[in-house]
Amino acid sequence: MPSNTAAWLIAPKQHPLEVKEAPLPEPKENEILVKNHAVGINPVDGGVQKLAFLPITYPGILGNEVAGEVVAVGPNVTRFKAGDRVAGHALTILTMNSDEGGFQEYTILKTNLTFEILDNISFEDAVVLPLCLSTAACGLFIDLKLPLPTVPAQPFDGKTLLVWGGASCVGSNAIQLARAAGYEVITTASPKNFEYVQTLGASQAFDYNSTTVKDDIVNALKGRQLAGILDCIGFAATPICLDIAQAAEGFKFVATTKARFPTPPEGVQIKHIRGDDLYARPLGKAIYEDFLPAALKAGSYITAPKPTVIGKGLEHVQAGIDLVGKGVSATKVVVTL
Repeated sequence: MPSNTAAWLIAPKQHPLEVKEAPLPEPKENEILVKNHAVGINPVDGGVQKLAFLPITYPGILGNEVAGEVVAVGPNVTRFKAGDRVAGHALTILTMNSDEGGFQEYTILKTNLTFEILDNISFEDAVVLPLCLSTAACGLFIDLKLPLPTVPAQPFDGKTLLVWGGASCVGSNAIQLARAAGYEVITTASPKNFEYVQTLGASQAFDYNSTTVKDDIVNALKGRQLAGILDCIGFAATPICLDIAQAAEGFKFVATTKARFPTPPEGVQIKHIRGDDLYARPLGKAIYEDFLPAALKAGSYITAPKPTVIGKGLEHVQAGIDLVGKGVSATKVVVTL
């Protein structure tokens, strides 16, 4: 039997993570065991470590995104087999089960949150997707109630979605998913990323640092029906998104990635997105099995943003968490194994 190693969070707010031996997980029904070749790092990892706001059983293993090779499958699993190259959303934050933490050599994945990696896509490129794909999908298809994306894309239905923070990892997925669902997308980004977000499918991009950005977007939405707003940044961005929703015609709803937000103005709704809400719903299968593999194969969906590989080995995970905590744009911080 192979041995397993993990980057452990031994106690609340511990820094750095401690790399040491870990039990080798065993897949149960509708689960697979993956030998990780790349792990993605997200802001939530640093938030959980630094703020200890989740009821984790310590010691625990964080990490929400992995890409690697299937080494074992659980009972009744027919979609995957040993040797398959896969990437998926690891559910440790939902289940509080360290077997499902990404920051280790071997991770348990749920089959309905896993996709097979095409031969022309690297592990590093594939691992940028899962958590942010799930988060964008929950915001769009659960909270904003958009119809599901298709391959080829649905025809444009005349409504416009605003994605605040289009160059973020969540935003990069939201733009592509919304376009595949048949919606025009306008977004915000820094000017250096305007071309990038337009490549993903945004029709217009606005500088979120501009003092006139709110008025500029309100003017751009005149004569358009708003399909809702996906706020991928939160905090200072959220009040602006609420004001835009109030001023626009259409669905006055803001789905935001951050749980702390102000009371919305009259007539506007707001909800915090949980990226793992799709697990227990048909949406997990709809995105990871029915849509994404076909879209990647057709070339209508790309793995975005590009990875920044910070190092090889679990000892680099802490440096990756620290880097993400300082803020990154148009990239996903990745550690290879």
